[in-house]
Amino acid sequence: MEETTPIIETTAAQEFVQVQKQEKIMKVMVAIDESEGSLYALQWALENLFRHRDIGAPADDGSPLITVVHVQPPFQMPYTAVPVGPVLFATPAVMDSVKKAQEESASEVLSHASKVCEQHRIKAQMMVIRGNPKDMIVEAVEQINVDLLVVGSRGLGQIKRAFLGSVSDYCVHHAKCPVLIVRPPKSSNK
Repeated sequence: MEETTPIIETTAAQEFVQVQKQEKIMKVMVAIDESEGSLYALQWALENLFRHRDIGAPADDGSPLITVVHVQPPFQMPYTAVPVGPVLFATPAVMDSVKKAQEESASEVLSHASKVCEQHRIKAQMMVIRGNPKDMIVEAVEQINVDLLVVGSRGLGQIKRAFLGSVSDYCVHHAKCPVLIVRPPKSSNK
């Protein structure tokens, strides 16, 4: 009997350590697009959020340390509010061409992001979602139960941001987790 008691205590201690390790793993999501600002945000997150991690060591449970999400906006037909002539409709060939171009663009963006993660030896999950980027990023944060959302800043001025809206501003106000907006460094040319 005395031999089994230390084994049980060791097992309980090991389980406690395992639970503590699992609690310390933060779920991070980085939203990227074709902009240099979003890729800089990914680079910044990998260099700063995982700085103290033992490089080369995978996550303890084999799960990804970071989720990289790319949102493809849906194809919208151009239209005018005032009927000024013949109405243009996209043919199936045009629609297929647009979808193919979007898929190639998403593939390039995620390929680049994957290479950046591999250089830092960080295991990442890559996702492509279709829809309005603002809404889809916030929805993905909720579905995955993310602890931190990282987004880049395009540096839109106040006027453009007011008319176009800012994905980062929307995420700050609607995401149910902390949002980190990473601004690229000011270039030396300015």
